[in-house]
Amino acid sequence: MRKSIQKSMAVLGAAVLAFSMAGCSTGTAETTAQTETEASEAEETSAAASEEAETEAAEAAGDLSGSITMAGSTSMEKFANALAEVFMEKYPNVTVQAEFTGSSAGIEAVLAGQCDIGNSSRSLKDEEKEKGAVENIVAIDGIAVVTDPANEASDLTKQQLTDIYTGTVTNWSEVGGADMPIVVVGREAGSGTRGAFEEILGIEDACKYANELDSTGAVMAKVASTPGAIGYISLDVVDDTVKVLTLEGVEANEENIKAGDYFLSRPFVMATNGEISEQSELVQALFDFVYSEEGDELVKSVGLITTK
Repeated sequence: MRKSIQKSMAVLGAAVLAFSMAGCSTGTAETTAQTETEASEAEETSAAASEEAETEAAEAAGDLSGSITMAGSTSMEKFANALAEVFMEKYPNVTVQAEFTGSSAGIEAVLAGQCDIGNSSRSLKDEEKEKGAVENIVAIDGIAVVTDPANEASDLTKQQLTDIYTGTVTNWSEVGGADMPIVVVGREAGSGTRGAFEEILGIEDACKYANELDSTGAVMAKVASTPGAIGYISLDVVDDTVKVLTLEGVEANEENIKAGDYFLSRPFVMATNGEISEQSELVQALFDFVYSEEGDELVKSVGLITTK
């Protein structure tokens, strides 16, 4: 009798255990199925949101059409061309055209209604602002002082640089170089680079140039091929055809410019005739792009410094 009861209890226990395990298995399966369903729904929601965003972007791109014209600084050529290329890729129905006529000419053109944006590699003058020009700073550029690669000088003080450009110092031996005449090269009147360079040194209309050239590239080529030459160019176009001097012992680079340790730096300005909010939808869209994270990446990609 006892054995029969024990046997019955064992069978009952086994049945309870089996039922319990079946219940657990069912619960686990249900939980797994629920989790998979929720994950699938989340993926579908995310995909839908992404598709909606892409659709909105495509619609926005489709809505924008027309042309934007820029004119001005030759120092901003690399930036302006890159901006035009990327913006037209983003908005296929938009055409961006840029001419490089010098900063002053660009500002005059935008004020005269001959272009949408006047590119200037210097701050706007008070008289330009009084006429309605608005200074929209889009990047910061350093001005590099360069010589021919064989020049033995390596560093100049601000006073030495001033003396060279005003004709007080005429031989490299006076500033740590070899006994060789200094050939002073610069930009033409109206150039933003020249305006910024002379203004920073306080030598407006006092420079003694041997050559006044009409573009950044021309200055670099002249200096590279002329023994004893010195010139100033936008930092972002420097290459190994020239030697870059340090100034007051400070190297021309982004870190030093942002820290305020390198004194030769200037703004890159996209001037408008009136505030940005008063411009066409196209021009406003261009500035929205310039001041976005994508715009910051573009600024960095061409060797300039962001305003943020």
